Amino acid sequence: MTVSSDFAALVARFDAAVDRRFDSVRGRPGVDRVMYAASELGDWSLIWHLVGTAQALRPGRRPESAARLAVVLGLESALVNGGVKSLFNRHRPVAEGVRPHRLRQPRTSSFPSGHASSGFTFAGVASEGDRLAPLYYGLAVIVAASRIHVKIHHASDVIAGAALGYGLSRLVRRAWPAAPGTDS
Repeated sequence: MTVSSDFAALVARFDAAVDRRFDSVRGRPGVDRVMYAASELGDWSLIWHLVGTAQALRPGRRPESAARLAVVLGLESALVNGGVKSLFNRHRPVAEGVRPHRLRQPRTSSFPSGHASSGFTFAGVASEGDRLAPLYYGLAVIVAASRIHVKIHHASDVIAGAALGYGLSRLVRRAWPAAPGTDS
């Protein structure tokens, strides 16, 4: 075995172990509803645009922050979905049986998770100067985990997407800091 095949085997074992953990909660109606809804709301960053708009309308916030966030999420999507995913050709997990809820089936590479990337990009950018930062990161975790739950992504796809999104948010905060007038 080579180093790359050893690493690939390690990642496959990790993904399988995490998937087995999710198997213990898959099929529970309440959990399925939450996870499928989170996965759907993550499509096209809908949840992040909604939360970003609500954030911008709060007292003490600047409405321009929603436009900044929309631009950042657009750039993140172009980078991840149009660029990074094209470098990889990872197959998505195979879902056995019928899913309990409808779900859009992506056609792109499984690696990295765009839902996780956009969620952590949003959380990192939106949390700047906002006391609700833990809520934003919590939502990002739920949306990212939902992709494992619904068997659209492997756990390693989600971790890579989250790391990419978090790193991108750090770059954005340095290159394009939030305008003054945010609450703390």
